[in-house]
Amino acid sequence: VQLQASGGGLVQAGGSLNLSCATSAPITSLDAMGWFRQAPGKEREFVAAIRWSANFGFHAKSVMDRFAISKDNDKKTIYLQMNSLKPEDTALYYCAARTGYYSDSAARRVYEYWGQGTLVTVSS
Repeated sequence: VQLQASGGGLVQAGGSLNLSCATSAPITSLDAMGWFRQAPGKEREFVAAIRWSANFGFHAKSVMDRFAISKDNDKKTIYLQMNSLKPEDTALYYCAARTGYYSDSAARRVYEYWGQGTLVTVSS
């Protein structure tokens, strides 16, 4: 399973970015995909996830009023629309995929496949 993330870049505080992550696998073989991020010197943390069979995603409390995860089943792609960006959102953003259902979508351990990451830098 390959995951190709894109859309990162440099943006000023208050700006927006839309990340994309496409998978090479049939979505019937995957239960869900999600986004994590890792800032310099910090642990990788959950951002959002969405099941291919669902209409709505699940977001971390720290971003749920600013970020929105979505998907396009035909394109086998998930997106992360990020609005009102803050300098503390600066991080390497990774997409991830899992094959089974787990109630804890925020746990890194339930995702078997990871993309290479796309860098988001928010300047103040």
